[in-house]
Amino acid sequence: MWGHNSKLLAKLVILNSLVILFVILLAGLSVKDYACFLVNSEQVTGQLLVSSLNGFLFKISIVAFLIVGLFHYFTVKKILRPIKQLSEAAKKMKEGHPPEKVDSSASGELQELIDNFNSMAETIYSVQEQREEMLKDIAHELRTPLTNINGYLEGLQNEVIDGDPELFGSLLEESRRITRIVELLTELNSWSHGTYFFEKQFDSVEVDKVMTETFTAFKWKLENLSAIQMNLEPAEILGNADGLRQVFTNLIQNFLDYRTQGDLTVTGKKTETHYVISFTHHGQYIDPEKKDLIFERFYRVDEARSTKSDGAGLGLAIAKSIISAHKGTIGLTTDGTEHHFQIEFPLHQA
Repeated sequence: MWGHNSKLLAKLVILNSLVILFVILLAGLSVKDYACFLVNSEQVTGQLLVSSLNGFLFKISIVAFLIVGLFHYFTVKKILRPIKQLSEAAKKMKEGHPPEKVDSSASGELQELIDNFNSMAETIYSVQEQREEMLKDIAHELRTPLTNINGYLEGLQNEVIDGDPELFGSLLEESRRITRIVELLTELNSWSHGTYFFEKQFDSVEVDKVMTETFTAFKWKLENLSAIQMNLEPAEILGNADGLRQVFTNLIQNFLDYRTQGDLTVTGKKTETHYVISFTHHGQYIDPEKKDLIFERFYRVDEARSTKSDGAGLGLAIAKSIISAHKGTIGLTTDGTEHHFQIEFPLHQA
């Protein structure tokens, strides 16, 4: 471990060794040459020679110290420049400024540190943008029901309108819509932080049975549709049954809300390492270039649904978070009207 992450230390050791070697060579060779000059040319010997050499050694040491000190200063400054850049960037982040990417020609563990810092800065910036976007979406979602409630209550207060069961029912529906949005956000936040932060019980689950039970709960909504086909191979995964049930519920509800035909084909097949689930149906148009957006918070295929009490635009976002917590993946393939959702869960290895 030490040898793998010691390039910076090695550079400093080599640099200091070279500096010491240079000082020794400069002083030694200078003193030798000066001694030869005094003895051979000036015929200086005895105590006078010793005194002359001591004085010369002191002077050459000062000169060597100044030369080597400047060389050492500028060299170390160049080596440590990336660390100073990292420090300045971290200080700006601490003060609340947008994180900046650090560019450097460093190598070894310094470059690894810089790359990790840049990745961290990008992640922080992305999370900050997502948080701001989410706050805007939440404000947008809550504005309509709160405006309606405030309008009704002001009308009641000013005796412009009279209270009746229909009015109170409307107020109750708006209040329930706000409650549903808050509950969905709480559920999304829970699964988005992963199972390590929340006490989600994961056990061996027969995923095909959970899916069958979920479809049974929708039996009365699906019984009038023309073509529902299911072909599920039995398989076990390590998961949370309630979370999986929520995923399948959201996918079925998404089908019911956006279908243009009554066809739905559901398959579940095992590979060597994964269980692959497919939902295929015809639905409202989805731009193939924007297909990944449907898993984002508050995104809707039909923006007109934003004024309704249902459809908060969180169902598929919650499903994605739950699947990610199960170490699985979800994706969509579409030509615009025929949609193919595919989920992959790792099989549970006993």
